[in-house]
Amino acid sequence: MSSALSTGLPGERPGRGRIELADLVRTMGYEVMPFRSTEESVAAHVPTDVPLTVTTTEARGIGATVDLAVRLRGRGYDVAPHLAARQFTGEDEVAAVVERLRAAGIGRVFVIGGDAPRPAGPFPDALSLLEALDRVGHPFSDVGIGGYPEGHGSIDPELMERAIQDKAAHATRVVTQICFKAETIVDWAAELTARGVGLPVYVGMPGPVNRQKLVRISAGIGLGQSARFLRKQRGLWRFLLPRTYDPTRLVRRLAAASHTSTGAIGGLHIFTFNELEGTEKWRRGLRARLGID
Repeated sequence: MSSALSTGLPGERPGRGRIELADLVRTMGYEVMPFRSTEESVAAHVPTDVPLTVTTTEARGIGATVDLAVRLRGRGYDVAPHLAARQFTGEDEVAAVVERLRAAGIGRVFVIGGDAPRPAGPFPDALSLLEALDRVGHPFSDVGIGGYPEGHGSIDPELMERAIQDKAAHATRVVTQICFKAETIVDWAAELTARGVGLPVYVGMPGPVNRQKLVRISAGIGLGQSARFLRKQRGLWRFLLPRTYDPTRLVRRLAAASHTSTGAIGGLHIFTFNELEGTEKWRRGLRARLGID
């Protein structure tokens, strides 16, 4: 699949450079984790016009992710399962998962390497799985790949740059890891454009979540400057108070920073940590303040 600027997502605003605050709010999608209560929580709190992605965890495996994605699609949601390369045992399993997603009418996936210490099969990274998906003839119109605006703590920056350019040939969008610096995100998106990666960047950020939970999770998965900053704040009272993180300021700063950028900011990817009721309340509040129907 060749690089593209359009993903076909609901509320999509593809393109380069300036993006308005209202555009960002319109393009929000939610990431959820495949726990026992997730399906009912989504159905209770999230409208079907909000795009969803379902994570893959090493403990639960690909099956739990695909099962939940299929059930949510049956409820009318536009949903993309994470496909973790290191959890696939071989190309036969890839083909079987693709066929199940095709039968369910799922047209989006998000391909990652995964955190398993050893691959279960011949796919050690996202690129190898992307190539396998092409070989089995996948039907997906939207293929997401990951991006790291602040780098990755265990991967050389040059390797990261080469990997995202190689993966871009098989993808339609980039979703970033959590970063709390709008200027860093926008500058990184501009660098991608300058290197010829013509994909829209969907900015990964946490939704409203308890600050202690955010510090704990971000320190474990962020791996960049923002995560290191959070780790240093563990002992400071202002981060340990039982308050909820509000992402509104980051959204506003992202819109403002994009006004001087050549990067292709496509929208927002909200890591909900399954705090769905609070996240949806926040989204609706933003839409109301901006006059979005």
